[in-house]
Amino acid sequence: MAESEQARDAAAQHRLGLIFGFAAYGLWGLFPLYWSRLAPATPLEILCDRFVWSLAFMVLLMTVTRTWSRLRPVLSSRRSMLLLAVASVLIGLNWGLYIWAVANEHVVEGALGYFINPLVLVVVGTVFLGEQLRPLQWFAVGLAVVAVVVTTFGYGRLPWVALVLAFSFAGYGVIKKIADVDPIASLTVETAYITPFCIAYLLWLASRNALVFGHSSVSETLLLAGAGVVTAVPLLLFSGAAIRIPLSTMGLLQYLTPSIQFFLGIFLLREPMSPVLLTGFLIAWAALAVFTFDSLRHGQRTRMQRQAHSIADDVEAPI
Repeated sequence: MAESEQARDAAAQHRLGLIFGFAAYGLWGLFPLYWSRLAPATPLEILCDRFVWSLAFMVLLMTVTRTWSRLRPVLSSRRSMLLLAVASVLIGLNWGLYIWAVANEHVVEGALGYFINPLVLVVVGTVFLGEQLRPLQWFAVGLAVVAVVVTTFGYGRLPWVALVLAFSFAGYGVIKKIADVDPIASLTVETAYITPFCIAYLLWLASRNALVFGHSSVSETLLLAGAGVVTAVPLLLFSGAAIRIPLSTMGLLQYLTPSIQFFLGIFLLREPMSPVLLTGFLIAWAALAVFTFDSLRHGQRTRMQRQAHSIADDVEAPI
């Protein structure tokens, strides 16, 4: 009876995790629609509002949930503070470039960056963390390189937006892994690092009568202020999903974000898609398929080995 209740509870937690995961990646996928609504404001002003209001939201969240104690281990560690300073620069670059990409009709190219990000991440992990790539992973990385070359011909230039987005986010992921800090505390510190510069820039805009926030329509001002909630909510949903469902499932769900962005860019925002560009994306998708297959197969093998060791231990253990 107890086992049955535990099984039902585990199933319920798994379903809740899936809901959180779909919601997080789905909201991230819809970001182009939100940022495009803020068009009167420049990308840099939008980025600054995003940092300022994200920090305000995190302060409010920690006050309501009484979780200020999570900051103590971070603030008392010079190493953590230094790593999070680097992380704040990387995520600022990533956020700012993506907002710029949406404003300048590069949504599809941005989607390519987030498609190849998992492959860039394993390469960065190999270089900086000494992780070893399996043969199929190397093959997937090779396909991703081919995809970048093909899209270079398609765009007539290097897809620098995609590459900077992919490498900045991969670098951010590696720094966060090394720092190993509570996610709420981490986001609070990261936004706190950049916010003073953002406030200074917003005040400078105001002195030149160029600030959109508070000087445009009420809806525009509310949308700019809402950038903090829009930033924090998917991250909180992501955290809720990560503790309830396997990483392999999270790995599959992450492709939902660039897929939504890709189709939004083509069918709603009407960005061009030539046959050469489409070929490049197809190669990138093939690379992801190989990478995902290898990850799932490796995960299954690892689980089977653990089960075998567990059975062996039970057999050898004295009664």
